[in-house]
Amino acid sequence: MNRKLRMGMVGGGTDAFIGAIHRLAAFMDNQIELVCGCFSVNPEISKSSGKLYYLPENRVYESYQEMFEKEARLPEGERMDFVSIVTPNFVHFAPAVMALENGFDVVIDKPMTFTLDEAIKLKEKLEETGRTLALTHTYSGYPAVKHAKQMVANGELGEIRKVFVEYPQGWLSAKVEDQGNAQASWRTDPKRSGKAGCMGDIGTHAHHLAEYITGLKVTELCAELNVFVPNRLLDDDGAALLRFENGAKGVLMATQIAAGEENALKIRVYGEKGGLEWFQHEPNSLILKWLDKPMQVLRVGTSMNSAIAVHNTRTPGGHPEGYLEAFANIYRNFAMTVMAKKDGVEPTSEMLDFPGVDDGIRGMQFIDTVVKAGYDDTMKWVKFAE
Repeated sequence: MNRKLRMGMVGGGTDAFIGAIHRLAAFMDNQIELVCGCFSVNPEISKSSGKLYYLPENRVYESYQEMFEKEARLPEGERMDFVSIVTPNFVHFAPAVMALENGFDVVIDKPMTFTLDEAIKLKEKLEETGRTLALTHTYSGYPAVKHAKQMVANGELGEIRKVFVEYPQGWLSAKVEDQGNAQASWRTDPKRSGKAGCMGDIGTHAHHLAEYITGLKVTELCAELNVFVPNRLLDDDGAALLRFENGAKGVLMATQIAAGEENALKIRVYGEKGGLEWFQHEPNSLILKWLDKPMQVLRVGTSMNSAIAVHNTRTPGGHPEGYLEAFANIYRNFAMTVMAKKDGVEPTSEMLDFPGVDDGIRGMQFIDTVVKAGYDDTMKWVKFAE
C-alpha cells in the first residue's frame, strides 16, 4: 500500500480520556489517519469533538449505525479501513459486529465484550467475514514483555513452575463514582461494566499478561472477590490461585483500593533453571535470576536483542519505551497485518504479534470463572468455561 490506513472511531470524544490515548498510539508510526467517527452518544459532543479533530462535518456521525452504513457506501479510496471502538464494555459487541458485516476491520478495548456468549459470537462473525481484529491488552506491547515471552518459548527458564502476577491500584479507595468521576461511574456499574469490576478492568490484564509471557493457559482457579467500599456494586479487590495446563501454579492479585498505588503491574515467572521479573513502573528492565550464575538485568535498546523485542523497540537504550509506545505497538502490528493482507502478502510473525479475538474470549472466560469462584465461600476450584 502507498497510503495510510484510514481509521474511524466509536467513542473517544473530548470528554473521554482513553480516546486520546488510542489516537496518540495509532498516529505514532505515521501509518494511520483519522477520517471519521461517532465520538459520543451525545450528538453535540460528537460534532464538537470532530471539529477539534479537524474532520469534515459530513464525516462526523450521530450514531455508529449511521457511520458504518454511510462509510460503506463511499468509494474504496475514501471510506475508512477500520474502526477503533473505545466505549464502555456494554457498547463493544454491537458496533464490532456491524463493522465486520460492513467490511471494516476492528480495534477494540478490553474486555472484548460484555459477556462470554458475545465473545464467542464475535469470533464466529470474524471468521465468517475474514476480517482482522486487535484487542488492546496494552501491556503485551512492551518490548521487555515480548523478550520475556521469547525467552520462555526458547526454554531458557526450563519448564515453567510458578507465576506471580499482581496489579494494585488505589484510585477507587473512596466512592468516587458518586463524586462525578465518569471513569469510576461506568466501571462500577454492572449494567455498563458487566459482572466484574476490578477483575474485569485490571484482573483481565494480569491474567492476559501471565498467559502471554508463559504461553500457557490457566485451566482452573479458586478465588476470593471483595467489595471494600460500602455500597459499591462490583468487586474492588480480589485474588486467585491459578492452575496452568502444564501443571504450573500461579497467584493473581488485583485491587483498586490499595491506597497510594498508581498502576503497579508486576509479574514474576519461575522455571526449573531460573526466573524473570518485569515491573511496569520500570518498563525498560527485565530482571533474570539463575540457579547457577549471577542475576542479570537486560535493558531495552541495548542487551535485549531478540527479533521480537527489536521489532517493537523505537528508541536507543536509555530512552524508556513506555505506555504509549506499548499501545502503539498493537496499532502498528495490526496496521502492518491489514496492509499486508490488502497487498495479498502473508503477514510475518512479528506483524501478527498482537492480541486478538481468542485473547478476548480467554478474558471473558477468566471473568466468568473468577466471579463464579470468587463469591463461593467454600473456596472450591472452578474450571474455565469451554
